[in-house]
Amino acid sequence: MDTVRTETRNTDRNDDLLSELLQPLRLTGVFDSRWHVSAPWAIEGDAEQGCAVLHYIVEGGCWITAEGQAPQELRAGDLAVFPTGTAHRLSDRPDRQGVPLKAVLPEREPGTSGEIRIGGTGPESRLLCAGLHYDASAATGLYKALPWALVLDRPQVDREPLLRDTLRLLAAPDRPIGPGDRLITLRAFEMALVLALRPLLREFAENPTSLPVLRHPGVSRALVMIATRFAEPWTIESLAREVGMSRSAFTAAFRALVGEAPARHLTGRRMQEAARLLGETSLPQSAVPQRVGYQSAVGFHLAFRKWFGVTPGEYRAGAAKAA
Repeated sequence: MDTVRTETRNTDRNDDLLSELLQPLRLTGVFDSRWHVSAPWAIEGDAEQGCAVLHYIVEGGCWITAEGQAPQELRAGDLAVFPTGTAHRLSDRPDRQGVPLKAVLPEREPGTSGEIRIGGTGPESRLLCAGLHYDASAATGLYKALPWALVLDRPQVDREPLLRDTLRLLAAPDRPIGPGDRLITLRAFEMALVLALRPLLREFAENPTSLPVLRHPGVSRALVMIATRFAEPWTIESLAREVGMSRSAFTAAFRALVGEAPARHLTGRRMQEAARLLGETSLPQSAVPQRVGYQSAVGFHLAFRKWFGVTPGEYRAGAAKAA
């Protein structure tokens, strides 16, 4: 009898960290725009809540600056991602003052597109820009700990052919439009964001000092455990014990590096999964509490209502109506 060989690949720590990082990245809407600008030009973008911002340089170049940060130059083929929508300026020179984005693009509703044209006499540049909206309440600690801006230069983008080709397709002036175009655009930008973060996470893993939360073996391990094993009956004591720390030291280090207490982070992960189960699956509502680590249906109901402001039943009904 012939034997069938199967191969399995163990999920390593980097894969787990990638899963933790990408938890909030199920996009709910995208506003994309194409910029045709000639120097002199400068545009000031506001801070965006619950929105990642992406800039892909199709032709020419620009500078990105933000308060308290060193200016960074971008050239054709480079990609910049602002994971938490930090306010920033794009310009042909780092010291040039700009006009507010809302003055040139007053309406930026998700699901729509726009265009900016600034006709100076200097060098020309073309950019693809997008606001990628996600549920801010679902953002994980690792995601919120990312730097204000993440930049992939052209060689890094080229090493990710699927990312490069997706960006080029999205930036194409003659991109075909037809049935389902907005959904396809939404998922294409979602894929581009995930693909952009993957090489950056590898860089973080190789150089943990670039992301402080990864320097601490106990806290980074706890983040992975919460992301992947949230349904287990964790307490702060058992989490601390699992990573080899005292309760007080673990709580203090976690709060300092992640920005919230481990109990709240665990609750947030459980609520995130509960919302997904209620909104995207037909799993009976009565089965959800145990799937997300709650032994008591009443305790889950109270926690869910406190977190989202609605009951689980109301949340499911709202998701069905939106669909």
